[in-house]
Parts: sequence; C-alpha cells; structure tokens
Amino acid sequence: MGKSISVVIPSYNGRELLSANLPALYRALETSGITDFEVIISDDASGDGTAGFVRMEYPGIILMENPVTQGFPGNANKGIRKASKELVLMLNTDVKLNEKYFVPLLPYFDDPLTFGVMGRITGLGNGRIQDGAKYPDYSYAGINANTNYVYRKPDGGKALSFFLSGANALIDRSKLMLLGGFDEIFGPYYSEDVDLGLRAWRAGYRCCYEHGAVCQHPNAATIRNERAGKVKLIAKRNKMLLHFIHLNGLELFYFLLLLSFKCLFRALVLDLSYCRSFFLFAALVPRAAGSRAGFRALQKRNLTSLSVRNVADLIRRSFSGRELEVF
Repeated sequence: MGKSISVVIPSYNGRELLSANLPALYRALETSGITDFEVIISDDASGDGTAGFVRMEYPGIILMENPVTQGFPGNANKGIRKASKELVLMLNTDVKLNEKYFVPLLPYFDDPLTFGVMGRITGLGNGRIQDGAKYPDYSYAGINANTNYVYRKPDGGKALSFFLSGANALIDRSKLMLLGGFDEIFGPYYSEDVDLGLRAWRAGYRCCYEHGAVCQHPNAATIRNERAGKVKLIAKRNKMLLHFIHLNGLELFYFLLLLSFKCLFRALVLDLSYCRSFFLFAALVPRAAGSRAGFRALQKRNLTSLSVRNVADLIRRSFSGRELEVF
C-alpha cells in the first residue's frame, strides 16, 4: 500500500471515549498493513484527566495540550500542523474503526485529484447507517448539509461526496495544508467540515466515499453535555457563515436579502434565538469576507472558478444510471 498516515484526534473531555476506542484504531492500522503512522491527540484543555491518561497508557502518542479551550477547528488545526505523514486521518474520539478500515481507502490516493475519502458510519452496536456519502442537496442560494446517500448496488462502494465528515476523514496532507486546514471562524463547532469539503471541491479536488470502510459511532457523544440552546445558536450562525463564504453574485445578494427578511420576521414573532444567531453572524462578516478573499486567491492559483452549483452538478452527473438511497 505504501502510504504513511498521521491520525489526528481532537479531544475535549474525551478520556473515556479514548480508552474505549484507541485499541480499535491500533487494530485497524495493524490489520490494514500500515506500519508507518503516528497518532496525535490534541487536547482542548480537558478537565477530565485526558492528558494524564494518554501519557500513562499511550506514551507513544504525540500529545498536544491547549492551555485554554479553542473549539474543534482550532484544536484540530493544531494537530494537523503537527502531522508529518502523507495522509491525515481526522478522527473523532467517539468513533470506533473496524478492522481493515484503511484497506479500501488507500487506493483512492492513486488519483492525484483526490482530496480525501470517508467511510460508512454506522450506529454503535446496531449497524444502522448514520452517515454515507454526502448528497449535494443544493438549490438556489441554499446549501443543505444534512442529507446522505448510498448506492443501492454499491459496485465496490465508490461514490463522490459533497464534503467529508470530520468524524472519519482520510485526507491528502499536502492538499489539506494548501487549504489551510479548517476555517476557525466556525469555532467552536459545526459546518467546519462542510466548508473544508466545499473549498476542496472548488479548488479542483474531489471528496469521495467508500462504503466498504466501516466505523461505528454513537449519537452526538462529543457534544452531548453542551446546552441545547447554545448548540442551536452556533449551528444557525455557522450555516449563515457557510452561505456567505461560498455563494457569489446574485445568489449571495438573494441570500443576504432573504436572511434580513427572515430576521425581521423572527423578531416580530419574538424568535430571539434566530435573531441572536443573525447578529453573531453579522459581527463576523468582516472576518468571513477575509475567508472569501483568501479562497478566491487560491482558486486563481489553481486555475479554477468552480462554484457550489458547479460542484453539485458534477456530483449529480455521477449518479447517471445508478439507483440511490437518500436519507
């Protein structure tokens, strides 16, 4: 197979999850025949003794400790910058890899256009598919990142994906560094993986899905202790940011106009949560404009001008003659 892998695990209060899932990671590496690897845990100022556990039980792991909590994108980027191998596996603490997980993934990187590939995520213990390939659920000025698909007849399991789930994404490190990792404007969590995938596509690369690579995942284990109100507030804000960064021209104008009307209507019906998300978004617009400008410069260097619409159309054309199960 001949590929080296840096496994980057961002962790926040993940001691119990690491204890449960690190053995499966090492088994997956061993059974996949991978001998050149490193495991990097970036600990986001945990209060549960994660750092001490890692030092005691896994002294071979590269441990990075943040003095203060940075949120997922910043914490993940710290691990990414430390990585030294050809490929980077972004792995959540709550994901358990099956044996030989990497075997069907590595051949994707024989194609120089591959940015990354993710595997099938199933429920822990029940086998029900939680995440498949990400469906290009895109309409005029609307990006929906909550829809998955798989082929009814997998034919080897290969499919194009709108983006890669941050829970188990195997990525070409050189391309990941070129894109600058995750955009930390999306901190502390949500939409950062969607943004990274869209930037990869629009920079001229491909995101893929392999049905034959399987891992297991409980529901929302890494943020289950967060207040529901806070999670929704941030999720709405970040969805607004995602649209602002990736829409152009009349679509962007239409989105901003519609967003303003929505905020006014929500204010009239006293939906203050939506209004708070809007004002949090508005405060970040200058920084988001910097993200837009930086990415446009990268597109010029890569000699591409792909839009989100172009990406969605490209993926949809790959469906020709195949039956989908969308969920």
